[in-house]
Amino acid sequence: MKQQDIGQYPQTISSWDFFVKSLANIGRLPYVAYHLITGLKKIGSNRNISWGSYLENTAREYPDHMAVKSPDGMLTYRELNAKANQFAHFLLSRKVAKGDTVTLCLENRPELLVLYCGCAKIGAVCSLINTNQRGDSLIYSFNLNKGKVVVVGEECYDFFTEVKSGIDLQGSELCLLRDPAINRLKEPEDITDKLTALPATDLPETGVVTLKDPMAYVYTSGTTGGMPKAAVITNKRAISASFWFGRIVTGVTPDHTIYIPLPFFHTNAITVGWPPAMLSGAAVALRRKFSASGFLDDVNKFQATHFVYVGEVCRYLMAQPAKEGENQTTLKYVIGNGLRPDIWMAFKKRFGLRKIFEFYGAAEGVGVFTNLMNFDYTVGTCLTPFALVKYDIENDRPERNADGFLTRVAKGESGLLIMEISEKTPFAGYTDKKKTEEKIIRDAFKKGDLWFSTGDMLRNMGFRHVQFVDRLGDTFRWKGENVATMEVEKALDSFSGIASSAVYGVVMPKGDGRAGMAAVIREEGSDPDLNALTAHLRSVLPKYAVPIFLRFVKDFQLTATHKIKKTELKNDGYNPAVLKGDVFVLLPGNDTYVPVDDVLYQDIMTGKYKF
Repeated sequence: MKQQDIGQYPQTISSWDFFVKSLANIGRLPYVAYHLITGLKKIGSNRNISWGSYLENTAREYPDHMAVKSPDGMLTYRELNAKANQFAHFLLSRKVAKGDTVTLCLENRPELLVLYCGCAKIGAVCSLINTNQRGDSLIYSFNLNKGKVVVVGEECYDFFTEVKSGIDLQGSELCLLRDPAINRLKEPEDITDKLTALPATDLPETGVVTLKDPMAYVYTSGTTGGMPKAAVITNKRAISASFWFGRIVTGVTPDHTIYIPLPFFHTNAITVGWPPAMLSGAAVALRRKFSASGFLDDVNKFQATHFVYVGEVCRYLMAQPAKEGENQTTLKYVIGNGLRPDIWMAFKKRFGLRKIFEFYGAAEGVGVFTNLMNFDYTVGTCLTPFALVKYDIENDRPERNADGFLTRVAKGESGLLIMEISEKTPFAGYTDKKKTEEKIIRDAFKKGDLWFSTGDMLRNMGFRHVQFVDRLGDTFRWKGENVATMEVEKALDSFSGIASSAVYGVVMPKGDGRAGMAAVIREEGSDPDLNALTAHLRSVLPKYAVPIFLRFVKDFQLTATHKIKKTELKNDGYNPAVLKGDVFVLLPGNDTYVPVDDVLYQDIMTGKYKF
C-alpha cells in the first residue's frame, strides 16, 4: 500500500506548542479531575446502572426538557420515557427477556430512539440495521443476530419486502411501525396503535440490567472486507461515553442541543452524540438524512450548540455558498471524526467554532482518542494504553524484532495503532468469535499480553498525540462508510460478461476517503453492457459501495499465494494517459459509466464534478 502525502500541515507537535496549549488548558484541570473521579466512582460503585435507568433518572429530573427535536416531531424526557415504557411492555408481552435480540430497521426519526430506549428498559439487545444496505448484505445483517421481535418502519418496508424471502423469520415476530410522513400502512403486523394502549409506567426489569450487559449490535464492515460484522455496544460503553464526551470533553449542560444528522445505526450518534445529552438533560436534534443546504436552517431552528460530524459532512458544508451570519449562530462546538486537514482551519473560521473535538475510535474498539487540548489537525490523545508499531506492508502484518516482539515507531513516523486489552479496557468483540480473534494481537511486547489491532495507520505527533494517516487492508472509506471490497467484487463477478474483478480505493481531489475503483477482466469474447452493469450494481449494493471508476484489464498480477497485487492497481490510478484507455467513470447524476479521456480526467482533477 502506497502511503499518500497527507498535505502541508503540522505532522508533529513542538515542545513550545505543547507548553502553550498546556497553559491554556490548565484552568480546566480541576473540572476535568472532578468529573473523571465522579464518573469513575459512579460507574465503579453502581453496576446496576444502565441506559434504561439513565433515562428514568433524567425524566424525573428534567421531565419537561426537550429530549428529541426533529422535523418529524418533538419529545420531552417525560414523553420519551413513557413511550419507551410502552414498547418495553409490548416486548414483555411477546416473551422478550433480558439478553434477547430485537431487530430495528427504521430511518432517523423519533420513533427509532423510543424503540431503542424501550429495549434498554428490559435489557433486550437492539440489532440496528443499516438502512443503506441492500441485497445480500441486508439479508446477512438481519440473519446474523436473529431478532425475537423484528420491527420494520413503513419507510423501509419496500426494500425489506424485496429481500424478505431470504431473511430467516422463523420463530421471530415481524412488527411494522407506521411512518407519519407516509401513513398508508394497512398490514396486519402494524403495531402502531397497539403501543399507545399499553402502560407507560416504569418497569422493575430495568433494575436488573447491568453495565456489562450488551445493549446494541452495530453493523460494520471493519477493515478486513467481507460481509458486515456486528460490533457489541455495552451499557458501560454508552454510560462511560456520557461522562467522557458530556463532561470531560464538551461540558454539555441542560440548555444545550446536540445536532446529530447522522444515522443512529452508527456509533457517532449512539455512543458519542446521544449519551452526553441523556446524562445532562440536554436535547438531541436529528433528521432523516443530512442536508448541507438545510444545515444552517436546522442549527437556527433547533438552536443547536453542538454538532456531531463525520469528515464528509464537513466537506459538503464547505461546498455550500457562503451565507451571511453563518459564523454567528448558537453553534460553538463540533465533535466527530474524519475532518480533512486541508479544510480544518477554514471550516473552523467559517462557522465561528470555538473548538473542534476531533476523535478517533471504532465501534468495537477498546479506547478512544479525543482532541481534548484543542490542537489543530490531530485526533488527540488517549488515556488508556496504546502503541503505534511498525507494520510490514508487503506481508500485511506487524513487524516483529529478533526477540519476537513489536517495535514502537518514533515521533513523526506512522505505524499500526494497537490498544491494550485488559480488565479495565475489555474487548467486547463481535458476535462472531472467529472475527473477534482476528482482531487480537498476542505477545506484542511481553509474553501473555493482549492488544486490539485497529487496522489503521496513524502518525506519532509526540506528547501522546496522534494523527490519522490511512487504513490497512482492502477496505476503504467513502461517503462516511467502510466499503467491503469482497462484497463489491461479488456483485461484479456475478454479472454476465465479467470473469473476475479487483476492487480498491483511489484518491480523488477534494474527496474524503477513497473512491471505489474496479479492475475487471472480461469473459473471453464478451463486452459487458455498461448500462445494465450500472443498474445491476445499484440494485445489489449500497449507493456508497458502487464503484466510481471501472478499468478493464487483460490479467492480474498475483502474489506467490495467488492473491491479486492491488498495490500496483492503486498506484496506477485512473489517468487515461497512464492506463492507455479502457477506463470509465460514473459521473454524478449519470445512469451509466462513460469513457475517461484527457479532457474529462482534467475536469475530475480540477474538481468540476462533485462526487
